Amino acid sequence: MKKRARELGISLDGETGTYNAITDVDGVMVGYSTIIKGEPEDYSGMGSNFARTGVTAILPRGRQRSVVYAGRHDLNGNGELTGTHWMDDSGFIHGPIMITNTNSVGIVRDSVTKWMLENKFYHPLVFQGNEIEGSGYFYPVVGETYDGILNDTNGFHVKEHHVMEALENAHGGFIEEGNVGGGTGMVCHEFKGGTGTSSRKLSREDGGYTVGVLVQANHGARKWFTINGIPMGEKLTGADPVYNMAMAKPGTGSIIVVLATDAPVNPIQLSKMCKRVPIGIGKLGSGYENGSGDIFVAFSTANENAFTHTEAVAQILGDHRMDPIYKAVADAVEEAILNALCAAETMEGIQHNKIFALPKEQVAEILSERRR
Repeated sequence: MKKRARELGISLDGETGTYNAITDVDGVMVGYSTIIKGEPEDYSGMGSNFARTGVTAILPRGRQRSVVYAGRHDLNGNGELTGTHWMDDSGFIHGPIMITNTNSVGIVRDSVTKWMLENKFYHPLVFQGNEIEGSGYFYPVVGETYDGILNDTNGFHVKEHHVMEALENAHGGFIEEGNVGGGTGMVCHEFKGGTGTSSRKLSREDGGYTVGVLVQANHGARKWFTINGIPMGEKLTGADPVYNMAMAKPGTGSIIVVLATDAPVNPIQLSKMCKRVPIGIGKLGSGYENGSGDIFVAFSTANENAFTHTEAVAQILGDHRMDPIYKAVADAVEEAILNALCAAETMEGIQHNKIFALPKEQVAEILSERRR
């Protein structure tokens, strides 16, 4: 088993759920399609037989057809998350949340639409009290981060069957991290990044609710990388990226963060939860970069019947009860990014660019020295 952040001796606040994952929120499922083909020497330009990419699917209530309360926020908008206009106006997400690479947003959106139609994973229109099957509206939610340092992004390697694979493979419980799904070709703080997850379980006094996080981490500069207040970017030696092509300045990248909770919160509160995500990102030394798309979305699995064509009844938590939830968000985001870094493995990509895994032994030794 790969060591996660806590096993390296990193000090992290809060009690996690059973799996320390977004799937600790009951009903949430996650699936991946990981696309790794060819060797670096097979890359001869756009469309080569070479790929390091994939798709991630998050199903808020698993395979149950449902609509969930949702909110969002972006720290820096140099990225994409589809379906946001309807999310802002209605406060709902209909269906799965998908994450992929920048140039595959279109195919993923089209494919998840097809999947939702084939599986009747939408609420039909109602006319004169009757449901009209085959007719309804929904706006798929698809986020992206750019993997062009390692992947042949312009080769459009993500296909419909990869999207279907991620959706059909979705499950609860323990989920993989690192070089998987949409996070396959990603870079974080100039080390190998990717997919990471974490959760927080609130105390009984605070409601006993769960907050789960999944990140696709492709952001941050090494010089500002910080763990537990220690400037790791200055202290870590070796593991320097190998770039054989002109690259954008360090920190140019993105992070997509998906929050889940079982707390009965409304869309405004979910958006406010998203506004606490930058605290977790900032504790690790990122969030300053103009070239990064830092985009966050949150949903609640409570209030199952809040979306209805008749009369909706929703239970809403008072704002005065939100403080522990906001802190749980920041803490879980910090840990999810660290878990992505701990799980990710060294990868060589196009033009023989090479991004090394976080040198975890060095990190553990630096932390141990600080404690001594």
